[in-house]
Amino acid sequence: MRRMFKPVSLFIGLRYIRAKRRNHFISFISLTSIIGLMLGVAVLITVLSVMNGFDRELKNRILGMVPQGTLNAYEPFRNWERVAEFARREPGVEAAAPYNHLQGMIAASGLVSGALVTGIEPEAEKKVSIVHRHLVTGRLEDLRAGEFGIILGAGLAGNLGVGQGDKVTLVLPEASLSPAGVIPRFKRFTVVGVFKVGADIDGMIAYVNIHDAGRLLRIGDKVQGVRLKFHDLFAAPEISARLAARHPDLLYATNWTLTHGNLFSAIQMEKAMMALLLGFIVVVSAFNILSSLVMVVTDKKADIAILRTMGASSEVIRRIFIVQGALIGIVGTTLGVGLGVLLSLTIGDIASGIEVLFNVRLFDAYFVNYLPSQLEWSDVLKVSISALVLSLGATRYPARRAASVQPAEALRYE
Repeated sequence: MRRMFKPVSLFIGLRYIRAKRRNHFISFISLTSIIGLMLGVAVLITVLSVMNGFDRELKNRILGMVPQGTLNAYEPFRNWERVAEFARREPGVEAAAPYNHLQGMIAASGLVSGALVTGIEPEAEKKVSIVHRHLVTGRLEDLRAGEFGIILGAGLAGNLGVGQGDKVTLVLPEASLSPAGVIPRFKRFTVVGVFKVGADIDGMIAYVNIHDAGRLLRIGDKVQGVRLKFHDLFAAPEISARLAARHPDLLYATNWTLTHGNLFSAIQMEKAMMALLLGFIVVVSAFNILSSLVMVVTDKKADIAILRTMGASSEVIRRIFIVQGALIGIVGTTLGVGLGVLLSLTIGDIASGIEVLFNVRLFDAYFVNYLPSQLEWSDVLKVSISALVLSLGATRYPARRAASVQPAEALRYE
């Protein structure tokens, strides 16, 4: 007898999902529960994917251009190869390259823009930076010593209205004495390349040969420090500090957490907060499932009483409504996962289409000028399991209430 009732729970639970005659309203509530759960799951997956995209762009693009860590000298030094070799021997350090930094203004055709100019050794720079992968024109090798070539970010080149082969003037804030009085120092450069990484650093960074930078800084063939790249990005503070501690009188360390750590922390916090807030959509959908099942129990009291008089146990009645709630949860979650995955894979193109259609720039205020997205299947799994658990949890009270219906009481007024 019990074996016969097990499929009956599934059969009746599925029938209660469909509307008949006077219970259209209950089925409408079930439909809205499915839609609400679907939208909650889809939005949660999409938002998490977008936050993952921002996190990826920060790590791969921004931190691929700015130093992950540096060993800076209190006084410029020669033989940077010795310091680089000293750094590379440390476990966790992937590569090292020399640098010189200059801050100034770049002028061309009456236009002026501030810039952070980095003097680099082209071959060594390829090991610690991604700039060579994002060159629109030119090559790093075109930065030859003594020729005063310069590679500009696409945003910087656009602001100045220059391209490859054009002349620009680098104006340094340090003043020089001349027969005419005190004048700022400046030097004429030729644009030999333009890079574009699709981030705000395109409008503020330029590269020159390290020897040309040394001449402008009046340090000759000396360098200011060595830039480091690490196997593990998050080990940068510890490793760079450990290296500097071995020569505290000569070196001091900096790392990316001092310059971009707040941005990374903000992204992580926003991801957690968005997941929490949007998770309430799924919770509300679970309450909708609970309310719809309570209404079904109230509407089906007579049917429950008849089943009980025919020998159905409380467990069979309980399973009927668990099946109904579980079906709503499974359908809503499955549709939500499908929609969320689709949106996560296409949200960047959708955002770009909106920008083109309405002629607006939605992401100029961010550190990347487009909407990145990276679908993580672990996030999909977590969201799916959470939605299913909440859906099944929402069936417990209605199922218990249905199982407690007394046949004589329910049929008294039928």
